[in-house]
Amino acid sequence: MSKISSIRKGEEKPYLRKPDWIRVKAPVSKEYAETRKLMREKNLHTVCEEAACPNIGECWAKKHATVMILGDICTRACAFCNIKTGMPNAVDPNEPAHTAEACATMGLEHIVITSVDRDDLEDGGAEQFVKVIQAIRERSPNTTIEILTPDFRNKPGALERVVEAKPDVFNHNLETVPRLYPTIRPGARYFHSLQLLKRVKELDPSIFTKSGIMVGLGEEKLEIYQVMDDMREADIDFLTIGQYLRPTQRHAPLDRYVTPEEFKGYDQMATGKGFLLVSATPLTRSSYHAGDDFRRLRAAREEKLGKG
Repeated sequence: MSKISSIRKGEEKPYLRKPDWIRVKAPVSKEYAETRKLMREKNLHTVCEEAACPNIGECWAKKHATVMILGDICTRACAFCNIKTGMPNAVDPNEPAHTAEACATMGLEHIVITSVDRDDLEDGGAEQFVKVIQAIRERSPNTTIEILTPDFRNKPGALERVVEAKPDVFNHNLETVPRLYPTIRPGARYFHSLQLLKRVKELDPSIFTKSGIMVGLGEEKLEIYQVMDDMREADIDFLTIGQYLRPTQRHAPLDRYVTPEEFKGYDQMATGKGFLLVSATPLTRSSYHAGDDFRRLRAAREEKLGKG
């Protein structure tokens, strides 16, 4: 079944020419090749490759990579996502050690760990997140850890177990506005995702929370502003907003390219609503410049506490 089988015929828009502000250079650097080689040697997957991220050349040239654990096959079929869908393989018991080894080899100050959805697992994959965090802490104790998790689909104790492992940043993306969930993110529930992030703060207020959405899927400005308000109600610290780029013709159609000026407006609006940090640009992605953003996030909290 097509990822956009639920999107009615006739909604397809004419081909939209990619504007200059969304174009990126092809990855050709020596560092890019070294990062790719390391991922293959450790049998690791990256969301940079699997999701066809436009920033892969820049990030891998700096030896920044977002490791995707729990395999490369997702149990869901979101209409925007380029990751394969199907029945996943067994969980790799060596994955935590290999991830920690790659982190140490690259000398990372900050690492981002994400995963596919694993609705087939009793805990949704939560224990593998815990093992990866623990392995990195043991091998690279000074590395700060950011996780980008699925929603664990209300698996009992899953969220609590991951929070106990104390990642520095807990990210879970809302992806789009509530109205578009039935066609764009049919396997998830908007308010469950909000509640998950709110619960993280209730369990451990010291953990930074982060979430992001894509624009260009047909959402309206007022809907985006409401998402901002919902996120602030859930005490989310960091908001990312980036341009949706259609991976293939099988995926959700692109409605429009949002201008840099409009992104600037979103940045200003979100900052005014009280987020500690906002990243809103056409090329913004969840883990883009994550290390630099973590330092800014920590400084922003210290400044806020100082004023308080």
